[in-house]
Amino acid sequence: MTEKNLPAKPEEHHGDVELAEPIPDPGIEPHEPRITDIDPKAADRVERQVSGMFGLATLLVLGACVAYFAIPRDSIIEFGPLSGNANNMTIGLCIGLALFLIGAGAIQWAKKLMVDEEISEERHAAHSSPEQIAEITEAFKQGTAESGFTRRKMIRNSLIGALAALGLPAVVLLRDLGPLPGRALYTTIWAKGIRIVNDVTDRPIKPADLVVGQLVNAQPANLAELQEESPAAYQNAKAKAAVIVVRIKPSEIRTKPGRENWGIDGILCYSKICTHVGCPISLYEQTTHHVLCPCHQSTFDLADSAKVVFGPAARPLPQLPLAVDSEGYLVAQSDFTEPVGPSFFERG
Repeated sequence: MTEKNLPAKPEEHHGDVELAEPIPDPGIEPHEPRITDIDPKAADRVERQVSGMFGLATLLVLGACVAYFAIPRDSIIEFGPLSGNANNMTIGLCIGLALFLIGAGAIQWAKKLMVDEEISEERHAAHSSPEQIAEITEAFKQGTAESGFTRRKMIRNSLIGALAALGLPAVVLLRDLGPLPGRALYTTIWAKGIRIVNDVTDRPIKPADLVVGQLVNAQPANLAELQEESPAAYQNAKAKAAVIVVRIKPSEIRTKPGRENWGIDGILCYSKICTHVGCPISLYEQTTHHVLCPCHQSTFDLADSAKVVFGPAARPLPQLPLAVDSEGYLVAQSDFTEPVGPSFFERG
């Protein structure tokens, strides 16, 4: 073995790297007391500051609740070229500042008043023995005492008040969810003789326009009249009246009793609104005749009265009975015979 092939010794250099002994643990630096640790007056000032932040946060939360009722919904506030809804902006600013003050107060409390001495401990196994559990419990109690949460009543009470007040806007804003559906979903603008039109072209549909396996998104022909009269009424009506029209081989359809005359040569029409939470659906698989809701994967079998075959939906899609008018176009025999849209408590 030549000299250059001899194994390297630990003290030799390897390129630019020099082997050396590990640096010894320097340990924890001596603790330096803060001014709040040695001056009770300074600690009291910080306590008042933190309590003031929590108290102001409480007032801001209450202000958000007052603003919800006091500021008109259509009131606009302008900042030069920018503008926005005064009601929403005031509520948002109040709640945002309240959360900021609670966070800032907690940071100030931790930095200036809680014990800040550093400690070290050896790593241990992931599981804990009964003795370790008792030790951790005792350490938690000690930490609670050192934080001053039980001793500094002003901070404790103001924090509890601020956090409790944060729930008030959530209760108030529940009003914006609107009224319960009541009987609003029991009727749509579908009626006897209303033509079914393509929801993109607004062209009425004839049976000959559809081939087996095809699905078309559609709507009632009288929907266009509402668009000119009232945009809000138009959107509400469209949200309930949207439908899907599908053509299936008649031999593959399992007709529900009482619906024998609801289809035309294998053409069926169902509500487009999922009965789970109301998402629009039209993802169709023609081989299985299944239509899938993209939101939560509820799956309906259109060849079997749109019954639920998978997912969280609790009931089938409502079916619209079809007929053909004197000019050969698909029309509704009547409105839906059951409520459309998501299930709700008042449905009965």
